[in-house]
Amino acid sequence: MSASPSRQSADEHLLHSQGYSQELHRGLSLWSSFSVGFATVSPVVGIYSVMSLGAMSVGPSWVWVVPLCLALQLLVALVYAELASQYPLAGGCYQWVKRLAGDRWAWFTGFMYLASALASLTTVAYLGGFWLWLFFTGEAPSANAQVFSGAVLLLLGLGVNLFGINPLKYFVSAGIIAEVIASVVIGVLLLVFFRNHSFSLLLEGLTSAPGTDSSYLSGFLTAMAVGGWAFLGFDACSQVSEETADARTSTPRAILRSMILVGLTVMLTAFAVTLSYTDTAAMVSGQVIDPVTPAVVDAFGAWSERPFVGVVLVAFIACVVSVQTYIGRAIFGMARDSILPASAFLRRVDKRKVPFVAMVFSTLFASFGLTLGLNATAVGTLIAFGSGGFFVVFLIVVTCALLARLSGKWKAETGTFSLGRWGVPINLAAFCWLVFESINVAWPRESLAPPGAPWFQVWAVILVFSILAVLGLIYMIYAKPYLRTLNPQPSLQ
Repeated sequence: MSASPSRQSADEHLLHSQGYSQELHRGLSLWSSFSVGFATVSPVVGIYSVMSLGAMSVGPSWVWVVPLCLALQLLVALVYAELASQYPLAGGCYQWVKRLAGDRWAWFTGFMYLASALASLTTVAYLGGFWLWLFFTGEAPSANAQVFSGAVLLLLGLGVNLFGINPLKYFVSAGIIAEVIASVVIGVLLLVFFRNHSFSLLLEGLTSAPGTDSSYLSGFLTAMAVGGWAFLGFDACSQVSEETADARTSTPRAILRSMILVGLTVMLTAFAVTLSYTDTAAMVSGQVIDPVTPAVVDAFGAWSERPFVGVVLVAFIACVVSVQTYIGRAIFGMARDSILPASAFLRRVDKRKVPFVAMVFSTLFASFGLTLGLNATAVGTLIAFGSGGFFVVFLIVVTCALLARLSGKWKAETGTFSLGRWGVPINLAAFCWLVFESINVAWPRESLAPPGAPWFQVWAVILVFSILAVLGLIYMIYAKPYLRTLNPQPSLQ
């Protein structure tokens, strides 16, 4: 459903007031913007990322970490919603930090964001490659086969994105249907008809280590680090703001709705699988890496395995497509300010109003990253950094927002979505949460690395972030890309 001429005019006027012209096709509704965010965060991808590690950390009681992480990460989403309401621009966090803290911090934030996002795209494609190969062969893939399958998913996602915004809408909508089937429908059925344990199991505090207070605290912190991984990607809605009708209203709503609904869906699946899976001890000990599929097969019969794998595969495909979409817009949003190498090419938009060069670049870069999947140590390092890097970017954005709010530089009330008098307390609480979680996610833990992993994989977040930060700062100091910007910090005020 297209926007009315008056809304289109208001959207374009807003974009012009920020120093940009309407180059992308504004064809996304609130539902479509929400779908991009929902598919990117992805309950299916999230639950497969966190469930086994969470259970190994603190046993079945890990499920209570999910609502806690959801509530705390929602604080960040509220700050992001305010910023997206006032500055609905492709480039998202780069554009916000540019206006709140200046060009230097903006460039550094955008650089770290792109590094984390590209690592995330590689990770999702790599993990999705497992399900693609499993669906067509019925067997777990070798390292080479999984890398090949991941590359196929990246090419499929690129093809969808290059056809324009309309095919994208249908793909992410299909992804949401798959998510609903794999998470909501199956979760409800497991809880109602196939529950094998009482709810008291979730309160036992069963641990995989000796039951001392210190071991449980350590396990709980690990579960918090893992739980935070399930709520990354909600900011994808902000990256497609310039393609969303009535963006100042639709984008913040899409951010919050995708975060809340994904969180509730992950909670439902976590509770349902934990209570229906028969061999709890095997799940807690780490003998079962994927408790979700066995729980479904045990409940519904062997016939259900292939359809369930197909549904999970569709969810992963939608996630790959959505991640490619927002990375392409992030690159475009920075390149049109001429602050990236080869910006003149990266900002190009084709006749379908797609930033096709940015899309191709991100796909090629992620495909190169897939070769790390040939080595379990290397891909583990990539996955760890991809998660930790986002929390550091969140922290930079929320810190800049808090300082600008306290100094009076940023008047959040001028946006269509505002926290009002709750702005400072929520912003401060989000800052405290991100300081804690950034340290918690980056903390070197052997329990989150494969047995016998080398030290640099255990220290992956700190090591990779430090190397990239140093390289980025060196480039920023010597090349001074922030001085090449074509659009110096406009404001809505």
